[in-house]
Amino acid sequence: MNFPSREQVERIRKEYPAGCKVRLVHMDDPQSPPVGTIGEVQAVDDTGSLIMRWSNGSGLNVVFDGGDIVEKVEG
Repeated sequence: MNFPSREQVERIRKEYPAGCKVRLVHMDDPQSPPVGTIGEVQAVDDTGSLIMRWSNGSGLNVVFDGGDIVEKVEG
């Protein structure tokens, strides 16, 4: 895993602030929520991963360097 720079982490934190909603587009993990699941960002850690609370009860993080893809949703 390549760790992002501080600047990249700050950009992710601004783009995905705590409380924003995202929809899962892709996650290559057998434990991942189904595609289309809505989640709420709890925080962004120092590796640039989104700490999540998914609507199905999962807490699996979004790891952009791992190929995970989400899109922001309103409300």
